[in-house]
Order: sequence, then structure tokens, then C-alpha cells
Amino acid sequence: MFHAGDTIENPVTGERIVFHKTSAETNGEHVEIEVFVKPGGVVAAAHVHPAQTERFEILGGTIGMKVGRKKIRARYGDVVTVDAGKAHKFWNAGDDVLHFVCVVSPALQFESLIETMFALAVEGKTNRKGMPNLVRLAVIANAHFDTVRLPFPPSWIQKVGLAFGAPVGRMLGYGPTYTPASGTPSLAL
Repeated sequence: MFHAGDTIENPVTGERIVFHKTSAETNGEHVEIEVFVKPGGVVAAAHVHPAQTERFEILGGTIGMKVGRKKIRARYGDVVTVDAGKAHKFWNAGDDVLHFVCVVSPALQFESLIETMFALAVEGKTNRKGMPNLVRLAVIANAHFDTVRLPFPPSWIQKVGLAFGAPVGRMLGYGPTYTPASGTPSLAL
């Protein structure tokens, strides 16, 4: 469980997150994070939050985004809102560190998903894009389906695929979340 002030890093995607307000602290209303993305850094994959809105307030650098079919570049002072159900991805579109505050509303399982994906990356259990193997991903995606999905194929096809893939992943010992026995190595000191 995260607390305000906790910091995690993803060495694969180049993201560092500082938690300002957690789900527990807002009674599930939202999560507020401050994000730093190294030059060349990018979110692991295009995705959709079916029931969550994300608000990005740019504090430094340049963010590149694809929201639906629209490409966006935003800089200091700009605010970009991604409505629930809208496919999106982001990346550092400049030569400096990208710095923004993001509010995800409602919180749902956002923190659990981020902790899992970052911890897997820290331990070298992802590919070069920051994604785990397909059967481990099926277990994680199935457990977080109300929080995040792929933009394609349609969600019902994804759910059918996860109904087959997630049990295989669980049989191989993969869980819906990942916290190494030694704690969360993604917590930055």
C-alpha cells in the first residue's frame, strides 16, 4: 500500500512516480501522482481506462500523447484530460525530463496495477517495452480489467482471451499482483 510521498521507478519505461494522494487517503475518489519521464521514456502500452478519467497538468518538458486518433503535444501550463473509455498513450516528446501531475478518478485498482508493472520491470521480468510475458499479463489484466484494457480488440474478445489465458498463468504460478518477497524494489529511496 502506498502513502503520500512514496516514490516508485520503472527502469524500462523511464518513469518515476511520486504519490501525492492515494486511494486510501481519498476514500477511493482519486489518486494524485507526480510523474517524471526521462527523455525517450514512454508508457508501456496504449490503453483504455473504462471507468476512469485522467487529468495531466504539464509542469515541465513536452508530453506527446495519442488520445483516440488525435495526436497532442503539450508543454508547461497545459492541461490534457483523457475521458473514461478513451484509448491513449503518452511519451516524453522532448530532450528534457517530462514532468507532470496526473489525477486518476476514481482510484479503483490503479495503484495495484502500477505497483505490479513497475516491480516486474525492476526485477527484469518484462520485455524492453515494460510488458510481462503473455500468460503473466493475462492474469494481471484479468484482475485489473475494470481499471485498464487494451484499445483493441473489443473488450468482449479480450475477456474471452483472458478467460483462457489467466487460468494457464495461475497454473504456472503467476498472481494478479506482484510484490517480491523482499518487499517492493521499485520503491525509490
